[in-house]
Order: sequence, then C-alpha cells, then structure tokens
Amino acid sequence: MSRSQQPESGVGPSRPVLLRLPGCYPVQADTWLLADTMAELGLARGARVLDLCTGTGSLAVAAALAGAAEVTAIDLSYRSSANAWVNARRHGVRARVLRGDLFGALAGSERFDLILCNPPYVPSFTRRSSRHRIDRCWDAGSDGRLLLDRICAEAFDWVAPGGSLLLVQSDVADGTRTVESLQDNGFEAEVVRREVEELGPVMRSRARMLRAHGFIAEGQPAEELVVVRATRATSDITLLEATA
Repeated sequence: MSRSQQPESGVGPSRPVLLRLPGCYPVQADTWLLADTMAELGLARGARVLDLCTGTGSLAVAAALAGAAEVTAIDLSYRSSANAWVNARRHGVRARVLRGDLFGALAGSERFDLILCNPPYVPSFTRRSSRHRIDRCWDAGSDGRLLLDRICAEAFDWVAPGGSLLLVQSDVADGTRTVESLQDNGFEAEVVRREVEELGPVMRSRARMLRAHGFIAEGQPAEELVVVRATRATSDITLLEATA
C-alpha cells in the first residue's frame, strides 16, 4: 500500500477513518469542522443527505454513520467519486455516488433534508478552475467564490422544506457574502460555528499573492473557518401543496 493509500485517522464518531486513493486531496480541518457541526446539531439522523463536492466521501460516510436514511455523494472527479465509493463500502454503509458538476448530476425532482458541502474556496487568481489536476480540489477563481456563488444560487430548489444546507469555507472567501447570498436566494442563513486554524499548505504557498490582493494581512498565520447553515422554511410545504 502506497503512502497516499494509507488510512487517514479520524477522531470521534463524526470523523471516520478513510482510505485516500492516489491523486485525491487529503481531508483537512475544514471537513472535520463541518462533520462535527453536523453531529452536534443532530441533522443527519433519519435524513435524506447529499454530500456535494464529496472528495474522499468523508462527509457522506459520516452522515451515514450518524443515521442518515439515504446518502448521495457527488464529485466532478472520477477519481474522487471512486474514492467515495470505496470508503462507503469499507465502512459498510449505503451511499449512491454520482459523478457530475454540482447539482447537474441529479434528477430535477429530488429534494434533500440536508446538503453538506465543503467546496473549493481558495483564490486562484484565474477565471476558470482546472478540470483535471488535483488543484481543482481547492482552486476557486480570482476571489475564491467560483463555486460558492453557484451553490448559493442553485441550492434552494434541492433542499426540502424544513431542510438545511450546511457549508464550510474560509473567511478569506467572505463568509458574510455567503450568508447574504443564501438569504437573497430564499434561505434563512447564519454562521453557526467559527474556528481559527493555521493557514494550510495551499494558502501558505499562495501567501504572497493573497497578501497582494488583500485577502490576508502581512504576517497573518491563520484563517477563520466558518460553518454556514441555511434553512428552508417549513412554510414552503404549504406553498408547494397550493401550487401542486
């Protein structure tokens, strides 16, 4: 077994031990922060769960182990989709794994009680994300919001009334803007958790550019990770019934 295929250690019930295949991005603090928040809020039990940008499948597996009724995982990468499938089987949980571009992989009639998402959010100072290289796992355009803005605009129609979207990002990509965008698109939204972490390897490698563009301050050693919860009002049930 190669080093990149070694199991990655988890800690606690919301952090399953994962196998990472070559070319897949290792799970970082932001993923575990989102998994822990999901567990603390008790959102997965009995829920229809979608893990968007699944990567190794960490959040899909964590949701299934937390008692989700159904789990779907999506990633644009063939390799990541395969990795998620492998980790679901290793843990003995059922998960439907799809490959596709965000919600484009789904049928139009599907709704989920909980959508989990740890999207790419590192400013890459390019207009387009890479399609084939591993940097697609973190590159997110000139302001870090290439996928965040799409998710905020598209997610509402995929969340069941009374359901939630739980999303993690760095405040380098403007968490306040995420909250406001989700509210503009029909959700009730707020930051439910914050945690300061040292800059990761990708952020450190781009520190000079990030400073030059005003994303971080000179000598700044850390970033604030935020978990945003967006909830679709249960009153939408009545609206849906009225228009059926």
